[in-house]
Amino acid sequence: MAALVTTDRLLGYDQCDAIVNHIRDTIRYAPGLGQQIISASEVNQLGQGVCRDMAHLGIACCRALSIPARMVVGYLESLEPMDLHAWFEAYVGNRWYTFDPTRPDLKGGRIAIAFGRDAADVAIYTQFGDPVELLNMNVQVHRIPGPAYQSRIQ
Repeated sequence: MAALVTTDRLLGYDQCDAIVNHIRDTIRYAPGLGQQIISASEVNQLGQGVCRDMAHLGIACCRALSIPARMVVGYLESLEPMDLHAWFEAYVGNRWYTFDPTRPDLKGGRIAIAFGRDAADVAIYTQFGDPVELLNMNVQVHRIPGPAYQSRIQ
């Protein structure tokens, strides 16, 4: 039974990994350009987007292959400038795996704030009327040492 779980996980995981690699190879990560919400199709056509756009494209591709996927927003250690960051998770092999098309690897601490179907589900606030200008934001993410574990093997 363990081999079946491993095989199922690898099949779905490898597809998700290929999707992320394709997005990295074809879509330019362009922080600061995300003032308008665009569809996954539009991201693909434009060839550039912010983290939210790239996560949406990854989610759409996963769902097209019947792989459940969800949007995640939060903070990422060492992100410059510090701001909310978006990535996605895909459900393969009976668990959620993290995928981030904007990063070459998943190193660094992530603080997830919200999970949802798409960006509309995870918006920090939804604004109606005249634009509101953010005057100040200061978020710092630091890795703290984990608890010291002692081995039970003597």
